[in-house]
Amino acid sequence: MESNNTFQTVTLALDLGTTTGWALRPRDGNTAHGFVSFKTQRFEGGGMRFLRFKNWLAEIKNITGDINAVYFEEVRRHVGVDAAHVYGGLMATLTTWCEHHRIPYQGVPVGTIKKHATGKGNAGKGDVIAAMRALGHPVTDDNEADALAILHWAIDTQEV
Repeated sequence: MESNNTFQTVTLALDLGTTTGWALRPRDGNTAHGFVSFKTQRFEGGGMRFLRFKNWLAEIKNITGDINAVYFEEVRRHVGVDAAHVYGGLMATLTTWCEHHRIPYQGVPVGTIKKHATGKGNAGKGDVIAAMRALGHPVTDDNEADALAILHWAIDTQEV
């Protein structure tokens, strides 16, 4: 039987925040990753970051042709109130967008991601970056590393 290296699902993994890390496995299996800023710009209303995030999701969906599954870091505790508000708004935007497009989504606890990536549920940012670099990803940002770790967890455990 002839083998091809195409995957049935397009999987998107996100580390939500003002700087959002992303990792994408399209049908060709060539993982793409990076990070994007949703910092509120001068003279913008507070909702603009969420509108820009929604538009960014639409652009990713347009480029890939489709997204079949979304996984994101599920944060239960934030150091600051502002970070909690940003995370909650991005998560609400993401889950609403996924529901609208009938894309399944799942939050993954921080400890689960870190343990899968490094073997330690309380690993630091540097440990996750090192683990993703060891897998051959030229990571430059901890948010990007977290998104890659989520993607690897999904691929290894969720049959995507």
